[in-house]
Amino acid sequence: MGESGPTIFWEDFPVGKVRETASATITREEVVAFGRQFDPQPFHVDEAAAARSRYGGLIASGWHTCSLAMRLYYDAVLRHAASQGSPGLEQVRWLLPVRPGDVLRVRVEVLEARPSGSKPELGLVRSRWRMLNQRDEAVMEMEGWGMFRRRSA
Repeated sequence: MGESGPTIFWEDFPVGKVRETASATITREEVVAFGRQFDPQPFHVDEAAAARSRYGGLIASGWHTCSLAMRLYYDAVLRHAASQGSPGLEQVRWLLPVRPGDVLRVRVEVLEARPSGSKPELGLVRSRWRMLNQRDEAVMEMEGWGMFRRRSA
C-alpha cells in the first residue's frame, strides 16, 4: 500500500473483471526448501526418489503453488487494495505438476461481488484464480472469497 493509502476498493472488483500478475520462475532450490519445511514428500525433496515416482522428476508442492499465487497477487493487486482478508476458499485444484524452471503467473477473474450484509463498510468478492505456466497451461485453480473496504461506505 502506498503512503497515501489504498487505491483499490470493493467497487473496483466488478463481476467479469480480470487481473493478471507478473510471472515468476520457480527454482529447484525453492521447490526443495518449501518441501522440506512444509510438505516433505519424496517427490518434493529428493531428486532420485522423484525420478522413480509417477512424476518422473522433482515437482513443487501444491501448497507451494498456492503460496506463490498469493505472493504474485499481493504484489500485483493486494498491496494497493483495502483488503480485509478472506473468509476462506471453496476449492483448490492442482491440475498439472509444477517443475523447476516453470514460469508461472496468475489470472484472477471476479465471479461475484456483493456488499456485506452485516458490515456495511465491507464488500465481498468471489474470484477464480488460475495459475498458468509458460505454455499457458493451467497448473492450479482455486475459488474463494476476499473482503475489501468499500469506498462509498
